[in-house]
Amino acid sequence: MTTTDVTVRNQLATEESRELAAALLDDQGTVIAWTPDAERLVGYAAEHVVGKSAAVVLSCEQAPTAPAFIAQCRARSGWSGRTAVRHRDGHMFDVSLRVSKMWGKDDRVGWLVSVGDSGTHSSGAVDGSVQEALLARAPIGIVLRDTELLCTWVNDTMERYDGICRERRLGRPLFEAWPNAKIESLEAVMRQVLGCGSTTIHEFRRWLPTGPRREHTFAGSFSCLQGADGRPLGLCAISVDVTESRRARERFSLLGEATSRLGGSLDVEQTSQELADLAVALFADFAAVDLEHSVPFGKGPPVHFGSTREGLPRLRRSALSSIREGVPEAAWARGEPVHLPPDSPLTEVLRTGSSHLEPILNIGSGTWVDEDPTRAVKIHENGMHSLMVVPIQARRALLGFAVFMRTENPVPFQEFDLLLAEELVRRAAVSLDNARLYVREHNTALALQRNLLPHRLRGGKAVDAASRYLPADVDSGVGGDLFDVIPLSGARVALVVGDVVGHGLHAAAAMGRLRTAIHTLADMELSPAELLAHLDDTVQRLAEEDAGAPDQSPAVVGATCLYAVYDPVSRKCTMARAGHPPPAIIDPQGQVSFPDLPTGTPLGLGLGIPFEAVELELPEGSLLALYTDGLIESRDHDIDVGMRRLAAALAQPADSLDDLCVRATQILPGQAPSDDVTLLLVRTHGLAPARVAAWALPGDQTAVRDARRLVARQLADWGQEGLEDSTKLIVSELVTNAVRHGTGPIVLRLIQHDVLTCEVFDTNAGSPRPRRARTVDESGRGLFLIAQLSRRWGTRRVVGGKVVWAEEELVGAA
Repeated sequence: MTTTDVTVRNQLATEESRELAAALLDDQGTVIAWTPDAERLVGYAAEHVVGKSAAVVLSCEQAPTAPAFIAQCRARSGWSGRTAVRHRDGHMFDVSLRVSKMWGKDDRVGWLVSVGDSGTHSSGAVDGSVQEALLARAPIGIVLRDTELLCTWVNDTMERYDGICRERRLGRPLFEAWPNAKIESLEAVMRQVLGCGSTTIHEFRRWLPTGPRREHTFAGSFSCLQGADGRPLGLCAISVDVTESRRARERFSLLGEATSRLGGSLDVEQTSQELADLAVALFADFAAVDLEHSVPFGKGPPVHFGSTREGLPRLRRSALSSIREGVPEAAWARGEPVHLPPDSPLTEVLRTGSSHLEPILNIGSGTWVDEDPTRAVKIHENGMHSLMVVPIQARRALLGFAVFMRTENPVPFQEFDLLLAEELVRRAAVSLDNARLYVREHNTALALQRNLLPHRLRGGKAVDAASRYLPADVDSGVGGDLFDVIPLSGARVALVVGDVVGHGLHAAAAMGRLRTAIHTLADMELSPAELLAHLDDTVQRLAEEDAGAPDQSPAVVGATCLYAVYDPVSRKCTMARAGHPPPAIIDPQGQVSFPDLPTGTPLGLGLGIPFEAVELELPEGSLLALYTDGLIESRDHDIDVGMRRLAAALAQPADSLDDLCVRATQILPGQAPSDDVTLLLVRTHGLAPARVAAWALPGDQTAVRDARRLVARQLADWGQEGLEDSTKLIVSELVTNAVRHGTGPIVLRLIQHDVLTCEVFDTNAGSPRPRRARTVDESGRGLFLIAQLSRRWGTRRVVGGKVVWAEEELVGAA
């Protein structure tokens, strides 16, 4: 149970309470009447205390002398608090003591001392209501009657209860004070108390002439008053109006049931609406929830209370509810910004963080309502007469406030209503804060996923590509699958799909590290088998680095990957996989096959088993499907069934690759994926022979002259004369290096695709490296010149040597 729950239940009169003892003192502090409960509490019988000083009897720190004790009571018109008293046997114990001023005939003044023992408990809820009222300093009505049930003493609270002044009550029986009430049972209780000398707890109801015209419920404690001889002098009746506390307790019980539905979702708007609807169902006629404008979006730093007028937060209406159709009381609709009058309860709540209760709404001239025309019109039109404003706060941060008003219910809001409203808002604030944090984390996760996955797939002239990604963690929207199409030199593209073990944010972070490593290795122009081998080493190293960091997210262990390189010039695709499902290949006739590729071990296991690649020639217009196992695995069927379903879906014609992606990922309708699902579809294209030109060159100095001539002629055929000068310079440097450092044949190739690619093959496997040439050096500037003339350049190893390449933007390319 929370601290708030305990506070609420105490203020609504808990079931456990202290047993009361009472004594009547005169205005000099002398005991004039005693109760059996007082004897049981302190050990003194009536014959030992009646007629003696209260200081001697009570022996407490509040009564060093009787005159001093009475002086304190006179100064405060009573007294209440906790103190220590001495039992007759000498031991001290703590009590809750309350002294109430009493009036007798001829304006005599007396003092009723009520003492509650902290160590004993009563068993009745009614008794608990009386005791809690005494201990909480709540208003209590006290009437002392003689053995004929005539009123002898009364306190001022009784007049506030029933509107009967003490002059009309003193010296009269109960039926004269309450002429129209059914008092027979109440009088019977009083006579029983006088007859047996005990204390009785009794609940009674009556209609009061003061306040709202409705029946009130009272909890009464009736104790026998004894004189010095131990015989009854009369009785003491202590009564508490428990009408509102009972109603509040009932509503609090309903609140516990109702709030079980509160915050069932992590949606800020829905939780706000649930708060407003519950408030109208429990205590309000109209409710509005206004939230700080960033809360629904989970953005911005927390807003705290105590802002200056210029710095008050901006609020937007999040929810509305009313007992009236169409919510006519609302000055602003959902989603609209809410105006805050400078000097009003609304701004005061935002500054202080404290609730505001205005039982009777002041709508006169010069009030804050009068200075807020928009609200004033709604208040007058709808008869709003009572107001509560409760701040919505969580973890010392301001989320907004809730406004509650009454229109048709004529009873003004009271303290118990505010208590209930604060508890309802407190519970809703927890849900709202959870929803806000969820939105923030969800947005962060989505931003992370957007930055980790490709924004668009760049297949160039080699492939058309489409993809679909469905994370298993639908709440966070992120997962551990990766896919990409990476442009390589020579118009080639790398196709990659991977799967990191796990789901959610940690898997996404691990996937990001894996994807970065793949891009780095792809830029090194490694073959698929080599790339997976280096990637396996990288994953092992990352795991070792993370092993000693307890707060580090899990390392990339247990990942699988499929890496393929497609060359549109040769229409060949080289593939290798590391524990990943094989791709599906759909030929132009719609036949689906799963090529037999060596499985390979998952990444990061460190088994040292080499990866093997397979090269396939793909017909023009072939479809290649790369996917993760979440697409073909299910709880009910093995992987072979999933592969057959996928093949059937891919074999069906579709208007576009995107449509085919959607259809292929819906092969298990009605089932939520148990693992992340990724599908990458690529349709392959071959480059027309007219876009590729290749020549074999001699391994001597004439090769440079021949290369420049061949390049100029080919560029003219392609309409790219504007690139002639720069391309001839690039080719000259590349061929010169090949002649100087190679020993075998030289091949020059030009490829016109999205860019112009110049490639020179030689038999020297060593990669050229730029170096800084000194002023007097006659060489060493070639690669620097190539870097200046091209958009990018590089080298890759091939069978029998290497290829050095450079790319230029085409003239007239968009």
